[in-house]
Amino acid sequence: MSDQEDDTTDGVGAVTPLYGEPFDSGLARAEEHHLSAEVGAAVAVYEELLTLAESLEDSPDVRFLRAHLLANVASVQLAATDLVAAQDAVDRSHALLDGIASAPMGPRGRQLWLELVLRTLIARADLLRRTGHLDEAVACLDEAALRLPEFDDPDGLRTAELGLNRVHLLMDRGAWGAAEEQASALLSTTPETAVETIPRLLVALGLICSSTGRFDVAEDHFARAEERFRLLGDTGEQQTLLAHRAYAALHRGELDLAERLFAEASAFFERQGWFGDLAVCEQARAFLAGQRGDDSGAEGLLAASLERFERLGASVAAADSMLLGAQHAYARGDIDEMKRLAQEARDVYQEREVYERCAQVDLMLARTLEDNLNRTDHGDRERESIDNALSLALPAALALEAARYDFATAHARGEWLRLAEDAVQLVFRLVMRRQDQGLLFELAEHRCAGATLALNPSTATVPASAPVEDLASVFPNAAMKTYWHDASADDGHANGTMTLGGVAAEAAASAGLRVSPPPKVRMSAQPGPGRVALQEYIAAAEFRYRRRIVHEEEVPFWITDDTTSRPVVQIRLADAGDLFMTWTWGGGARGFGTGHGPGDEVDRAVGALADALPGAGDGAEGMRRAFTGALAEHDSERRLARTLAEALWPEGLTAQIRQVSARAGRPLVRIQPSPRVAQVPWELLAVDDADVRLIDLADVVTTAPASLRPREPSAAATTKSADTDPVVLVLDPRVPGFRADSPLGSVLGPPGSDPELLSLVRRHLDAGAAVPSVATPAEAFRRTDLDRDWLSGVLRKGARRLLYVGHVSGAPVEGGQSEDGTLHLSCAAETVGLTEPLRTHRPLSAKDLLLGTLPLRADGEPGARIWPAPARVALIGCESGGDLRFAESFGPATAMLHNGAELVTATRWVLPTSFAFHRLAHLPDSVRPLSEAIVAVDAAHEHEDPVHRLGRWQREQLDRWRADGRIEHSPLLWAALTCIVV
Repeated sequence: MSDQEDDTTDGVGAVTPLYGEPFDSGLARAEEHHLSAEVGAAVAVYEELLTLAESLEDSPDVRFLRAHLLANVASVQLAATDLVAAQDAVDRSHALLDGIASAPMGPRGRQLWLELVLRTLIARADLLRRTGHLDEAVACLDEAALRLPEFDDPDGLRTAELGLNRVHLLMDRGAWGAAEEQASALLSTTPETAVETIPRLLVALGLICSSTGRFDVAEDHFARAEERFRLLGDTGEQQTLLAHRAYAALHRGELDLAERLFAEASAFFERQGWFGDLAVCEQARAFLAGQRGDDSGAEGLLAASLERFERLGASVAAADSMLLGAQHAYARGDIDEMKRLAQEARDVYQEREVYERCAQVDLMLARTLEDNLNRTDHGDRERESIDNALSLALPAALALEAARYDFATAHARGEWLRLAEDAVQLVFRLVMRRQDQGLLFELAEHRCAGATLALNPSTATVPASAPVEDLASVFPNAAMKTYWHDASADDGHANGTMTLGGVAAEAAASAGLRVSPPPKVRMSAQPGPGRVALQEYIAAAEFRYRRRIVHEEEVPFWITDDTTSRPVVQIRLADAGDLFMTWTWGGGARGFGTGHGPGDEVDRAVGALADALPGAGDGAEGMRRAFTGALAEHDSERRLARTLAEALWPEGLTAQIRQVSARAGRPLVRIQPSPRVAQVPWELLAVDDADVRLIDLADVVTTAPASLRPREPSAAATTKSADTDPVVLVLDPRVPGFRADSPLGSVLGPPGSDPELLSLVRRHLDAGAAVPSVATPAEAFRRTDLDRDWLSGVLRKGARRLLYVGHVSGAPVEGGQSEDGTLHLSCAAETVGLTEPLRTHRPLSAKDLLLGTLPLRADGEPGARIWPAPARVALIGCESGGDLRFAESFGPATAMLHNGAELVTATRWVLPTSFAFHRLAHLPDSVRPLSEAIVAVDAAHEHEDPVHRLGRWQREQLDRWRADGRIEHSPLLWAALTCIVV
């Protein structure tokens, strides 16, 4: 083959002269038809050129020309989802290329041949993917990857195309996290000259985000793709975007919009003869018809889509139509037909190793069993029916939840959990119906174990098979699979600050916080091998769906340092529509129990509490409302405390606490809250009508997920004994670029103005074990040298305690990324870290504390080595303990636990400063409620039993509040404080 200039092989735009006339002008004309979505016209031109080429004298060049024309035919037919015709063209093109592989050709000719070989391999992989042969498609792409290094691809166009096809395969497998990462990486590296690949990558990202609940981001991707398609003049892709947007609208719940867009797209596809795309729209419209109650319309559309998919050989898409048909069969009472269609669909999924769809079928069958239980009396066989439903639902729900670990960011994982919620609620309903306290207990233990932090990619979860889609319906998430899927993120003297926070932390986009599944929970208080929570269901899920459900690490369900010297009750709460509680007694007491709070009641109570709390994002206005809210007046606070107890606290548990207390002394209550109730001040709960509060009966401590337990002792703990280590005092550090009366200004007032705090520092100085080393107590406040490097140095040398008083900026709960919470030290903007600077200051984020410098350099260290936490840490700042409000608890307080702390005292909500009490409650300057709280925390951390000591101070405040109702004794401040342990 002679060396010639290449044309735009499958691209868009002007065609470079290559073969001479009439071929060059014919190629240009066919390309114009392709862009205008005139498939028949484009194919007719190519067929005319093929006939002419076949009339020429046979030679390697002529065979190459024919292969090129056939490859273009395949591209057009693939765009029109005519898979049979595309398969024929690909096979013929590939055979011609194989026939001239050994023909003499110069360097340029070899490059032309290689490029066409790559095109045919990628097209063949695309065909295999669309017809459900995913493993064969991967093998085809692997063959193309082996050819790629030989091909001169200076602009990376074929590399990007190959990567895009791998993204589609990942999407078809349902490996959304891996698909998103690969697509994002490709988008950032693909050159602008890849005019076709970039918008298709944007479409893929839009579909991934739509499938995982991030609709605003999806629409942004679609809009950018649409603009590029418009500039290219690609009419067909612009129309196809209608179907993609309809898919997103369907999953958003905007059914009218989805129906309108699907109908518009269907009309276009039918006019153009794009029957694969039409079948996808018919499948979706069948679902929408079923939602409207139009059963006959739904059945007709389903039959049409199924027939088209089967004719095209799109087996997985056809199985999706069967699955939807099974749902309709059940709705009309045809159980045998439902079972037949569901099993046929599952057989296809199993054969194609699309395990997420297998889970989808299992969940649908479990729902139908539950529905049947609700409709009919199963008599003596009810337990058997429930067991059958659980055997399907619980493994599938476990696999669905575990799919979130594929994602690189907590935000994406959190949105995925929303999609999993329906399956989780189904499982809890079945367990409650079974009246099986033991299984409920194990289920709560597993869900409360928490994700395992993965400090490097090698320890992160490797995506297995597909996660399950939005299971609120049976409509398949990848319904459009026939064409787009994938396989396997100053010194002012006036203190004008009313809160210790209020500035939202901005996370650096460069490093996501990866996590792995939770540890196995051993259901025995004794060491050694024993039963693991949900072990049969976990084994079934891992076998059926080829996905890891638990980390290889194993932790006991019961952890306390004090199991023998005092009675302890461990309480865990789990959200699943309703609120579920389990508790176990230890430390000399025996027994366990479960509780259940209806979701509506819980939400009303928690909503009333939220209305009474200072608003983190509302600034001064939010604090002003709190000073006139329910926590600021005694009678309204007592009513709120009773409302919370009635919704959240079982009377039977109160009775047990009274009995244990009478026999064995004051118990310790360890509470691991669910995200929904993480701000509840449990100490305040009025557990009876006589205004007895929980803190009157017991000491209360908050527990974090067991996955946060340090894997090894902190570096500080191994260097010095606790008696000789110093106390690290970080008191109101000066934040660079922020005046004392600004939002990140002073929280304690001018240095030396508070006698109580000066006495606190003096006590530590007199004890001879405090850093920073200062000549006078006033020098410990508003320092400018307390940055992250200084903190690392003093903690690495060994510290007995850390007391931080200053600004903490909590991350927005709706963002899902607790690791974006920050401490504000004296770090300048040029300080190296994982959080974006705020003007001239870079905050120290929980992500920094956890990841350290691992994401920044090859020889980086994890945060636990850079900032090893002492045994006791106090973080007195706004919502410093808000970590537990997130599905994944990796904020500042829990980061300290991960780094080695045994106990962290933090706050559940935004704290009012003493200045706020002066300004809003008109207290005299001599009354400093925040200072009193700081002194109380410091004294508690010096005590042998810090939980009991802090609780005693809180009971004293409660007694004063009951006696006089003065605002400085209200729970607005002191009830925010809690001790957190693992």
